[in-house]
Amino acid sequence: MDIIIKRFTDFDIQELYQLLQLRTEVFVVEQDCVYQDMDGKDDKAIHILGYINDQLASYTRIFKPGDYFDQSSIGRVVVSPLYRGKSYGKEIMKASIAFIKAENYPSVKISAQCYLDKFYTDLGFIATGEKYLEDGIPHQAMLMEL
Repeated sequence: MDIIIKRFTDFDIQELYQLLQLRTEVFVVEQDCVYQDMDGKDDKAIHILGYINDQLASYTRIFKPGDYFDQSSIGRVVVSPLYRGKSYGKEIMKASIAFIKAENYPSVKISAQCYLDKFYTDLGFIATGEKYLEDGIPHQAMLMEL
């Protein structure tokens, strides 16, 4: 998988369309969750994109400390249904964590869907606090010290 790192202003129209299409396909349609994916935060984020043969296969967005949580954070973690089962989710998360480490941020916090607990704990995240509903889906805060 080819990893590309971009700021919001670096996207061309086609790349941005593919990114928003993937997020909508999974977070709105597949998960049957009506919510505003385009939340006005993409312009602050660093975008980590994973491509297979020029097709967007996986994605995350990263915020520096203070932009979303007190810690740096990773969100909108998604793998295209066409590319699941090939460890691209772990690969995009490892690339995202590596970016955060390179920025010398001391920790990373995520708001994780509870059914993905093992996925995130295998990467080194630890659940913190109570579980909660976010957009009707059970979530938990998770933290990784770097």
